[in-house]
Amino acid sequence: MNWEKKPVSPEQVKHISAKYGCDLLTASILVRRGITNGESIQFFLEDNVRYLRNPFELPGMEDAVERILAAKEEGEKVLVFGDSDVDGITGTALLTGYLTGLGMDVSWRIPGGDEPYGLSMEAVETFAADYGTLIITVDCGISRFAEIRRANELSVDVIVTDHHEPQEELPEALVIINPKLKPALVAKAAGAAYPFKDLSGCGVAYKLVSALRFAQKSDLYGQPVCILNTRPVNDAWIVEAAKMRNLSVIDTLIETIVPGMVSISDTRLPAFLEGQQILVWDAPLQKQAFTALFGSGVEIGMFDVGPEIGKEIPAVAGKSLIRIKELSAIAKYADREFSELDVLVSMFRSYVHKREQDSSSTEDPSNFPGEDYELQLAALGTIGDIMPLLDENRIIVRNGLGSIIPDNSFPAKTGRVKPGPGIAELLDKLELSGTHFDIKEISWKLCPVINAARRMGSPEKAAQLFFAKDPRERERLAGELVSMNKQRKILEDEIWSKAEPIAYQSLSEYDNKLAVVYSEEMHKGVTGLIAQRLARRFNVPSLVICYSGNVYTGSIRSARSYNICSLLEQCNDLFIDSGGHEFAGGFSLTDSGWDTFLKRLKSIAISIEFDDTGDGQEINIDAELPPDYLTPDILNLTDRFQPYGKENELLTFLVKNSVVEDVNFIGKNESKHLKMILAVGKHKWPALYWDAASRVVNKEFGIGDHVDIVFTVKREWYKGIATPHIMIVDLRKTENKE
Repeated sequence: MNWEKKPVSPEQVKHISAKYGCDLLTASILVRRGITNGESIQFFLEDNVRYLRNPFELPGMEDAVERILAAKEEGEKVLVFGDSDVDGITGTALLTGYLTGLGMDVSWRIPGGDEPYGLSMEAVETFAADYGTLIITVDCGISRFAEIRRANELSVDVIVTDHHEPQEELPEALVIINPKLKPALVAKAAGAAYPFKDLSGCGVAYKLVSALRFAQKSDLYGQPVCILNTRPVNDAWIVEAAKMRNLSVIDTLIETIVPGMVSISDTRLPAFLEGQQILVWDAPLQKQAFTALFGSGVEIGMFDVGPEIGKEIPAVAGKSLIRIKELSAIAKYADREFSELDVLVSMFRSYVHKREQDSSSTEDPSNFPGEDYELQLAALGTIGDIMPLLDENRIIVRNGLGSIIPDNSFPAKTGRVKPGPGIAELLDKLELSGTHFDIKEISWKLCPVINAARRMGSPEKAAQLFFAKDPRERERLAGELVSMNKQRKILEDEIWSKAEPIAYQSLSEYDNKLAVVYSEEMHKGVTGLIAQRLARRFNVPSLVICYSGNVYTGSIRSARSYNICSLLEQCNDLFIDSGGHEFAGGFSLTDSGWDTFLKRLKSIAISIEFDDTGDGQEINIDAELPPDYLTPDILNLTDRFQPYGKENELLTFLVKNSVVEDVNFIGKNESKHLKMILAVGKHKWPALYWDAASRVVNKEFGIGDHVDIVFTVKREWYKGIATPHIMIVDLRKTENKE
């Protein structure tokens, strides 16, 4: 394998270290990974939920909140309709739980075992017949044109919350909340494009609940607020103002004015400030400035927020905005000049956020478990749907898992919040309760158990787990899910043995660029899993399709960075339904379109071009460590870059000239792996090296050899004590032992 350590600029590393207050090693890793702007760095260095993006930045959010609050006021029947995977179920539980806590008449539904994915015509008509008037989708709905049109005919409003790729046209829903809405479509959903596209479906539901909570608790909801500040510059003054609504800046004004040269009516200020509640820092100083600019006859009604903010944030009390800017954590992440107005806007948001946090602590604990549990659910949805662990997904997952994972790799909650309903019982049945585990256990064990219910035809059991009030009922359901997952594994292995040879034979038909499997023996519940395995096995996009009731239903998984949305769009006229992300999707079609579909796939395959810049034989190294630097404290660094997953791989290090002090062969059926002791600097490290036993047998290295190693670091727990271990990725004999 090739070892690749990208060169970085020492000046840039020092700049990032100084500006953002991190050590040089952390700064060098950030630069090497291309994380160099302040906004991106913020999500790696900060944990507090106040750094999450404002939910009202999502197009359509205030309209959705208004409609839901109107339903609450009028006592309307509301249906939360979610998808039946981990993401959809957790999002459905999160949103339904919060609306129930508001006292609303709300029910929930997900597609049953034989139902197609997504909002169904039958669900719409049944709900309307029961006098329902509002449907809110979770993790689905963006492609349900006919169903939403039918809801409109039946006087049922639909709010779509989804994160799947939208088509060129949008369904006729009352409101659509989707972070992937393209700028050209945003106008139809009222707002500007959201700056982060990769929220999970549950993440979008979490944003909706956050917006609803703000609307319920804050007297600022829907109120126009204007932040105003003046500052001298040479012989003039700069007057800056920012209009805010729901803590989002919606308009700004900057005027440079020379004292006594113009009247206030000749500026844009009167029109901009009209009808606004004007907030300032140090009102006497601001009034003096306006008197100097326009004379004593001009009075602006101002409210001084300084005293109120000072009570909540004592560190800023009595200080100037210039001084506060030096203290501001948010200011340092700005990639442009952070003005005094920016400081005041940021501080006002922090003040409101802190005030709301303080009021949250007085909520009735008998109500729905609350914000900590919501973060737990959002974290599971994000992990279960394999979303990129970047941007605000990092804060959601770090805070959500901080009250689930019992170790110190995530920020623990004060008072140690416990796993919430459903999660606790699953951990117990998986024998993880009371043990130390990491995010991999969540991804590989807990999430598959929830998904197993859908795969085995009973997705409602997984959803019921999160709604059941009786702990004994939740324990029973958790046990059933674990049993279903065992059955799923057996079924998957049976289907795999049939699918692999079919896929191999199909390659030549599709220009060796697609693997296609279709058969009545395929099981709908595991088509996605088999497609993923085939994509890895043959390194091409793979389709697995089952046939039942004159309908073909399939899953597609990508390989080699191919965007499968392009393939689905080229066949869209043939589908009953389709949807997905760039690298995973699903579709269904009837008998009438099947032959055309296969012909079109062959045509599409010829035109497919892969991005093969990375051939899998290259190891990207995040940092080379001097031997003396490799101490157990390295775990503090690896913890900071948690959570690891999609688009944020484990930190990979290089250390040269370590000494092999011991080697043992390990393996259940045959000795394929190595357990080693390495002397690195002043420390002796236990190390595991998978599938490397042959290298010792072939005398490529042995005890006493000096070796250069590329590795990751992890904790191994035994009787409550954590020991750092090296996981070797590759190894070479040291050429220069000096």
